[in-house]
Amino acid sequence: MHYWLSTLIGVPVVGALGVAAVKNELRAKQATLAVSLLVLALTVAMAVQFSPNGDKFQFTETYDWVPSFGIHFGLGVDGIALVLILLSVVLVPVVVLASWHEAEAGKRSVRTYFALLLVLEAMMIGVFAATDVFLFYVFFEAMLIPMYFMIGSYGGTQRSYAAVKFLLYSLFGGLLMLVAVIALYSIAGKGTFMFTDLVGSVQDVGTQKWLFLGFFIAFAIKAPLWPFHTWLPDAAAQAPAGAAVLLVGVLDKVGTYGMLRFCLELFPAASKYFTPLVITLSVIGIVYGAIVAIGQTDMKRLIAYTSISHFGFIAMGVFAMTVNAGSGATLYMVNHGFSTGALFLIAGFLIHRRGSQYISDYGGVQKVAPILAGTFLVAGLSGLALPGLSSFVSEFMVLIGTYEAYVVPAVIATSGVVLAAIYILWMYQRTMNGPTAESVRDIKDLSGREKWVVAPLIAVILVLGFYPKPLLDVINPAVTDTLSSVQVTQQAPVAQEGQ
Repeated sequence: MHYWLSTLIGVPVVGALGVAAVKNELRAKQATLAVSLLVLALTVAMAVQFSPNGDKFQFTETYDWVPSFGIHFGLGVDGIALVLILLSVVLVPVVVLASWHEAEAGKRSVRTYFALLLVLEAMMIGVFAATDVFLFYVFFEAMLIPMYFMIGSYGGTQRSYAAVKFLLYSLFGGLLMLVAVIALYSIAGKGTFMFTDLVGSVQDVGTQKWLFLGFFIAFAIKAPLWPFHTWLPDAAAQAPAGAAVLLVGVLDKVGTYGMLRFCLELFPAASKYFTPLVITLSVIGIVYGAIVAIGQTDMKRLIAYTSISHFGFIAMGVFAMTVNAGSGATLYMVNHGFSTGALFLIAGFLIHRRGSQYISDYGGVQKVAPILAGTFLVAGLSGLALPGLSSFVSEFMVLIGTYEAYVVPAVIATSGVVLAAIYILWMYQRTMNGPTAESVRDIKDLSGREKWVVAPLIAVILVLGFYPKPLLDVINPAVTDTLSSVQVTQQAPVAQEGQ
């Protein structure tokens, strides 16, 4: 099959149209779940044909879109993009099942909510698969639309404020990137926006610096990297739990993916020049996000601030420019999506039962809902990078890889591990341990549907904690090739059996 990627984008779009046309709400939900599972099956079928040591971009498709400006509908994936697409298509059916009753508060139609989920899935696949820089920008901006409506129409009491803040921040970053994209096209003089043709086309270091800033600020806002992070806690706290999973678990990864894919390869000299600044911002984000998380009283805001700390680790890994750190950062993007996704969903189940996001309104939940409490603990321990769970491998690789090039930042960043233990365990203690609060005595444990939601995420967290080798075998060659663009040549890390 020569049209894997266009099919993966097209199926959810067609599915969204069908869901929007269905009159029965239950049928709309069932159709959405069926389409998302079909996309997952097709992606797995494509992934097994991927050759890690083959061509850099595989399953490529290139069609003229606006020939007069050299704009193509160009698609293709390397190992980095492939694992992030896999993350996306695994999370979407989980979110669909978790969101079965999220849109029933009478704000807008159920059909619209689930149609938006499928449109968002298509945009997420497209942004990671785009090999034309202008097409990447289109998907980068188009993702905002379904997420804006999911937050603004189906979120919490301050949903309008959170949605507008999310949109304005993202549009500002996108505007800077659009200017840089047009300038890159003009300066390169290649008459095309294809990524592979633009690599190495800007030699002047001064020009590279300005173009780098245009891309980097957009990606730093999307990630979000400190100090561009202030939109995330509001958006994540007000978004429905399922939308928060896709926002933090996938959409924010577009920022760190863009740093690794576009900043390093298109502007290698500028990337090296700005590395000390980015490493500094990353370390501040690691410590700041963790400390602020400790002081949160809102469960969803706490999880959002932990993600700011995690994204500091990922950005630090990208700009450490060692293969260990780069592979660790890419693996971290995947692992963070699953662990934080599980945290948001389980917190969402708890909030739906009690009707409050405040930690102080809980206590002793494990006595009345032991399965809910147990899965919440596993997801939380993965978030603090406990050995044996998925995030440990990636966080360890980032720290080791950063230490190879920047000793002091790596040592300071290690404090984030200690702080993570504080904010996760303290939140767990206050909500799940101790005397059972009167308001949670009647809380029910996870239902059958909710167990099906949580089970695959917990399974992935455990499997990747003990055996990350299949993902690293795909990631390592792509990261090595990417770092060769900035003249970094090192041996790729090898995951031993059982690691």
